[in-house]
Amino acid sequence: MADETTNQGIPAPEGESDIIDTEYEIGQDNIETQIGPFGVDIHNPVFLVSGLVIVAFVFYALALPEQAGTFFNWLRPAVTSNFDWFFFGAADLFVLFCLFLIVSPWGSVRLGGNEATPDYTYIGWFAMLFAAGMGIGLMFYGVSEPMSHFSTAFGGTSVPEGGGARTDWAPLGAAAGNEAEAVRLGMAATIFHWGLHPWAIYAIVALALALFTYNKGLPLTIRSAFYPIFGERVWGWTGHIIDILAVFATLFGLATSLGFGATQANAGLNELFGVPTGATTEVVLISVITAIALISVLRGLDGGVKVLSEINMGLAFLLLVFVLLVGPTVAILTGFASSLMAYVEYLPALSNPIGREDVNFSQGWTAFYWAWWISWSPFVGMFIARVSRGRTVREFLICVLLIPSLVCVLWMSVFGGTAIHQVITDGFTGAQDASLELKLFKMLGELPLSGITSFVGIVLVVVFFVTSSDSGSLVIDTITAGGKVDAPVPQRVFWCIFEGAVAIVLLLGGGLAALQAMVISTGLPFTVVLLLMCWAIFRGLLTEAR
Repeated sequence: MADETTNQGIPAPEGESDIIDTEYEIGQDNIETQIGPFGVDIHNPVFLVSGLVIVAFVFYALALPEQAGTFFNWLRPAVTSNFDWFFFGAADLFVLFCLFLIVSPWGSVRLGGNEATPDYTYIGWFAMLFAAGMGIGLMFYGVSEPMSHFSTAFGGTSVPEGGGARTDWAPLGAAAGNEAEAVRLGMAATIFHWGLHPWAIYAIVALALALFTYNKGLPLTIRSAFYPIFGERVWGWTGHIIDILAVFATLFGLATSLGFGATQANAGLNELFGVPTGATTEVVLISVITAIALISVLRGLDGGVKVLSEINMGLAFLLLVFVLLVGPTVAILTGFASSLMAYVEYLPALSNPIGREDVNFSQGWTAFYWAWWISWSPFVGMFIARVSRGRTVREFLICVLLIPSLVCVLWMSVFGGTAIHQVITDGFTGAQDASLELKLFKMLGELPLSGITSFVGIVLVVVFFVTSSDSGSLVIDTITAGGKVDAPVPQRVFWCIFEGAVAIVLLLGGGLAALQAMVISTGLPFTVVLLLMCWAIFRGLLTEAR
């Protein structure tokens, strides 16, 4: 039965499964036509509404940059200050729901049916989900975030008049002067943002899509997960709105990451080769890397994303091992264990959604992060779902939730721990005083072979940039083609180009603040979508053979 497909064009479930009986045929609302040598196969109205709104947004930001900049600067604090409790509470619920499924009887449900087998090895599978889920962020924040939290928790560079730590900015309002505890708290706060919570957000979307596609026989699109709630209405405007929200969330989430990647690559090139920093260079970088991403798009999933992901994971692993061996090895290894313990100790307080006094930390860092991960979740979730057929729910959640979290802890411990050790032991404050995008290169500059390792760091940022853009184009194209996974390539090219265009206009219209503002605003409504998705997953699992 492995070669059979459902009427939706996806592999048919193997063994017992509860196929949803629907009259909807994948692509029935699509517009199919031929424009010159290129075919078009787009979902009406998802593609048209999404495309027109995004094109209008690009022209607005370019035509009225000052007005757009003012709007972006107002938008982020307005959302985070009023809805931080909502982001916190939702993210906590996602973690608890995933942990519940791991230990529940439904953990034995196999995605694709009882006889389904995985399409990829563990190494290939893990490389793709990790590169898509965290790539650029780990490069940008691997040094900068642990250092920032340590500095503010200890007193460091952000001290109010009269001395002492800024309790409104520092994690949990940490007291100044306790260096050892500032290190533990800084690392715990960093792991909090890169551990269980973000991967639980990704896991919810990925599990929902995999379950309703491979087990229920529905199209691979976000609306399919809501069939248990809305029934046949998911093929009408209820579903259209869900998919359009997913497109907006994905596009702006990706644009934010591409903006971070461009600013960091620019900073690294300036540090190594004296390349000028600024908007012009960043625009050129985004344009060049988007062009490279187009080549990857044309090569397809296995020839493009998979190959680049494995290359990137190899380079990232080599850089990690190098810093571990030539850096303060003993301090890093002991710090890894200490950081994990600190994370467990501080997790209840860090995840508390009410009564927070550290408003600049909880709103400026955590609320932004949760909105960012939620915006990325349609992209990462659909990508993970596409490569996860054949795994059990338990295996899927453990690999998607726990293993990447441990890798993130190791990454932050090696890079952030090395930078903090340089400050405490060697008195080197270069990484502490540098801007966020430059901290990684300042830390590497104090280690042997700094020119080579810094160049490798730039290459990693660029290739993570390419894999994210390629994967995101694939996902958005699938959504706007009504769930078709073999839509014409020019449509994916269109979305790849516009991801770069949105990143450029947001950088020109307000820099990183504009990028963060848009990801916050799209993450807010999509949080509601994810909460409903949890209920849909539970209802879907109830009818599955275990």
